[in-house]
Amino acid sequence: MASHTSGDVLPTGSRIFTSIPDIFFIPEFVFGGLVWTLVASTMVEPKNPLGWVMFVSVFCFVMTTVWFFIFLCGANQSGTWPSLDVGYHFVAVIFYLSAAVLLAYITLVRGEIDALFTNAVLAKYYRLDIAAVVMSYLATLLYFLHAIFSAIRWKRS
Repeated sequence: MASHTSGDVLPTGSRIFTSIPDIFFIPEFVFGGLVWTLVASTMVEPKNPLGWVMFVSVFCFVMTTVWFFIFLCGANQSGTWPSLDVGYHFVAVIFYLSAAVLLAYITLVRGEIDALFTNAVLAKYYRLDIAAVVMSYLATLLYFLHAIFSAIRWKRS
């Protein structure tokens, strides 16, 4: 009976740019960073719910950066990394989904309020909020795909 070690399951170095779950790192950076900058460039009202959106986007951006460099440097070769990879990406999915739904709701309410006032500045913020909602749902989808493919990889290991 051959033993199977999970040390060779996760890619390292430049191989992360060609493996299926890990190829999502770059789009996660792009769309997560866009959510962060779009929300930060609008009027942050109400502060508390949009604070959660900012926390999620900054947290996931920083953690994905750390995760990316761990994979790039090859420090992911112990047996616990496949399960940690799945766990992190499912937490990121839950965080981003909650932030995206909250951001969509706030944008909808803000749009109804802004419809009462025809102000060019408010219309600009509304368009930025709509773009942030779209980017947050795309980031949620990317993290979800990464989590699913990481779970498949984890089951194989």
